[in-house]
Amino acid sequence: MVRQGNSGTHGSGPKASARAKTSGHPARKPVSPVYRRRRLFVGAILLLVLALAVGGFVAISNAINGADPAATASESPQQEKPGSTPPPSPQESAAASPSPSSGCDQNLVTVAAATDKAAYAPGENPLLTLKVTNGNRVPCEVNIGTSQMEYVVTSGSDRIFSSKDCQAESSDLVKTIAPGQSETANFPWARNRTVEGCAAIAAQPAGGTYVFTARLGNKTSPKAIFQLG
Repeated sequence: MVRQGNSGTHGSGPKASARAKTSGHPARKPVSPVYRRRRLFVGAILLLVLALAVGGFVAISNAINGADPAATASESPQQEKPGSTPPPSPQESAAASPSPSSGCDQNLVTVAAATDKAAYAPGENPLLTLKVTNGNRVPCEVNIGTSQMEYVVTSGSDRIFSSKDCQAESSDLVKTIAPGQSETANFPWARNRTVEGCAAIAAQPAGGTYVFTARLGNKTSPKAIFQLG
């Protein structure tokens, strides 16, 4: 006895329907590794071409503007500007400043003599003043120590007194005298007589006219005349 009806329904269940749906949309093929490498290579080439194009544009722009890339790169903020003068060094500044006695004419350094009074009463001691003046336009160094000074009093041809006769010791004193300025040194004279070697003299100067002369080194002052009463 033959069964009928099964052959018409074979393959018509849920599995068959699923296979039919699947067969209507074919599956996407996976990307080949070779194709992926080709895309990366093409992208790299495009970036290289773009970089070369930008670099060429900058070089052309600099050439048009007259800029030297090497000079621009080596230029520093401290680079001196054309025509500028560098500041002088401390040694050059010191050399430019006039130092004492630089250009000083010793002939323009003068010595003068003066007394505090024109006439003195009996028993009144004169004050003798030596004055040294710098007549230069620059400072001058002058030794105004006791080793260079001498106060001399005379009366006619008679040498009455010298501060060198009884000077126990002497010293140097170098001073810088500004242009047009003076230095003074005073010596109180006790109205006594002296001789070289400082020998004792009993006689005293009598009243009359006397002359005071100041000396500083090889310079001698004009005469200063005064009276003793």
